[in-house]
Amino acid sequence: MKTPKFGRPGAVGLALALMAALVIPAAAISQAKKGEAIPKAALEQGMKEAPAVVQAMSLPCQVSEARKIGEDKKSKTSYYEVACGAGAMGYVLQSPAAGTPTAFSCIEANTPPAPGQPPSAPCMLPGNANPNALLGPMIKAAGADCTPTQARGVGQTKSNTYVEVACDGGAGYIVVASVPFDVKKPAQAQNCLLYDDSESNIKCTFGDKAARLAVIDKVAAQANNGCAVKDKRFVGMAKDNSAYYEASCQDGKGFIYKTTAAGALAETYECAKATNILGGCTLTDARQAQNEQAGLYTKLAQGAGSKCDVERYALFPSKNPRDEVVELVCKDGTGAILMSTAGQKSTVLDCGRAPVAGFKCSLGKDTAGYGFLTADLKKLQQGTTCEVSNSRVVGKTDKGTTYVEVACADKLKGYMIEYSAPPAVTAVTVTGCAFAGNCKLPGNT
Repeated sequence: MKTPKFGRPGAVGLALALMAALVIPAAAISQAKKGEAIPKAALEQGMKEAPAVVQAMSLPCQVSEARKIGEDKKSKTSYYEVACGAGAMGYVLQSPAAGTPTAFSCIEANTPPAPGQPPSAPCMLPGNANPNALLGPMIKAAGADCTPTQARGVGQTKSNTYVEVACDGGAGYIVVASVPFDVKKPAQAQNCLLYDDSESNIKCTFGDKAARLAVIDKVAAQANNGCAVKDKRFVGMAKDNSAYYEASCQDGKGFIYKTTAAGALAETYECAKATNILGGCTLTDARQAQNEQAGLYTKLAQGAGSKCDVERYALFPSKNPRDEVVELVCKDGTGAILMSTAGQKSTVLDCGRAPVAGFKCSLGKDTAGYGFLTADLKKLQQGTTCEVSNSRVVGKTDKGTTYVEVACADKLKGYMIEYSAPPAVTAVTVTGCAFAGNCKLPGNT
């Protein structure tokens, strides 16, 4: 069986060397303060000088408004704010007389350099009045469901701009975007819960972990499985940006909930069936739950005619929540595949016949099920001494039966066994490879 693939965004756990936030010397700020009218001279000088800086930087900006913020005579650096038209992010530009200009989005420019301090050069042009509103479509395109309520610049690396965004409803994201920040380019939206317990120097500061974990109460309510949430934790994220949460319940049960990248409930796993999901449950007694589940599978298997006393098990992915396919490992080391549908009698296939139904054992000591194939062969081919040592599914017939080729341990030619269609999967005919004409296993050709 395949273990689900999980990943964490590359920023998590890394001590990123973020560049400092935008800080402009007070001596360079010679124009209006926030809330004051912008002098006409600053607007005229901005429109005269700033477009050339924008062009030199190849910024994604058609300058619609500009103002000169000021000039630091000591470092010979000029500062400008530019607006770039409807639907485009505006910038504060830092342009040294000798050197490479730098652009900070209005999200970054509006961010205070330290808590309790005002931003040194916030965006003031009318066209840059609400830069946070531009983040909504960008985050949605990144696969997250978020209506931004607050945003702040976290910092830049050579290739990425990091912005924290708080969402209506309590969720939060670190948006990893381009440098310079361009809302039209693809970005990643990384759940703030990834950073709460990480060693990264990136942290989410809007709200707290408890508020972000409140999403689990909503998801548990959507699951409608009777769980009154007692405790909860963020489990992790898959590579497709789906998220996993664990909840322990007041009645002692526990679940792992999977949500889509947009935050909708996708799947619910009982803790007894969640061992392959990022280490499984930790808030409940998963071992006890697994033992209880093993007992249930034993009853289902034996009710279907199997002798399997289940020791452990693993689930196959299922598209229908009413259907369940489980690989069983019995206490004698043999294995089987249990197929069940809610309200119907279960079916058990030994590991030899399981490939006929499209499943393969991988956990027990007899994952190939050659002993079961040998028994089927000898039942139909009286007197044969063949002990099956290899097998392959050949294919289905028009009537729905399946042929399985088997090879023999004594190296004599093997056989082609025909099986009925699932769920019964019974051996119905056998033909020697000397006559079958489609045998390909070593020793059978």
